[in-house]
Amino acid sequence: MIPQRPARACTRVVKRQSVATVELMPQDNGAQKRGAVIAFDFGERRIGAAVGDRELGIAHPLKTIEYRHDQDPLALIEVLVREWRPTIFVVGLPVNVDGSEHELAPLVRSFCNALTDRFGVATKLVDERFTSAEASEILSEAGVRGRRQKEYLDQVAAQTILEDFFAHDNAIA
Repeated sequence: MIPQRPARACTRVVKRQSVATVELMPQDNGAQKRGAVIAFDFGERRIGAAVGDRELGIAHPLKTIEYRHDQDPLALIEVLVREWRPTIFVVGLPVNVDGSEHELAPLVRSFCNALTDRFGVATKLVDERFTSAEASEILSEAGVRGRRQKEYLDQVAAQTILEDFFAHDNAIA
């Protein structure tokens, strides 16, 4: 289970255009510009995962992790961490259209703390406004429509989150 505790103090917050990132400990001072990055689109029942290469700036949808409230999603994520050995995690922070945090934001922050605590990898939060709508549009253009999108939507949203991170990574680091 994801521990329910207050979010850890953040080391910095940076806004670039529509992307805001918040870095959680341990600190990633930008020196690590190589390696795999795993991004997550966190949900209460599903977590979309995408993977990319920080140096190349290319992101790919990876997997949709479905879990129940009595399951520990980190146990399912551990398989991905062992396979990809990420140097950083990127997690979408749900933000309302007006810029205020969505009601799920505290759960996402707890998820980020749990990721960092369990795997010892820095975590950055990225504004995820409109990523699900963008993912749905991408899937529609690929011919995946309606209910068939459910299987892929979260992982494509995670890909979009990771692409946003890569687009602004140089300015942030």
